[in-house]
Amino acid sequence: MTWLSRLTCRPYRLLSEAEWEYAARAGTTTLYSFGDNEAALGEYAWYHTNANGKTHPIGEKKPNAFSLYDMHGNVWEWVEDCDHYSYEGAPTDGTAWTAGDCRYRVVRGGSWLSGPQDLRSANRSRLDSVFRNPDLGFRVGRTLTP
Repeated sequence: MTWLSRLTCRPYRLLSEAEWEYAARAGTTTLYSFGDNEAALGEYAWYHTNANGKTHPIGEKKPNAFSLYDMHGNVWEWVEDCDHYSYEGAPTDGTAWTAGDCRYRVVRGGSWLSGPQDLRSANRSRLDSVFRNPDLGFRVGRTLTP
């Protein structure tokens, strides 16, 4: 994010896993930000059923209650956190968990290749940090202080 911060003179970074889930849930405790009804997924997400094998421009589906688009589907989103087997020992303040072996990093949200189970707000996966694929992306956050 250094290049973006230099370009805009504002600090940017990847979201932590906790921040990503908070944003995806948009105040809910349901499977998806819009509820538990999998049949409504097509109104909010690009996934294997409706994506026609490709990513789509942001904003073509409905946003969640925080006005965020594509938190479910379209592309898996890298977060700052290293992968851990469980949340035992994870930071409790919402910051990224960067201790340990960071060869594997967490991705969230599912993609246009995913089924509905992968698009759930709580779903997480891990990938080797050097892995690249057309269904991977990232979401950045702007920090208030440098």
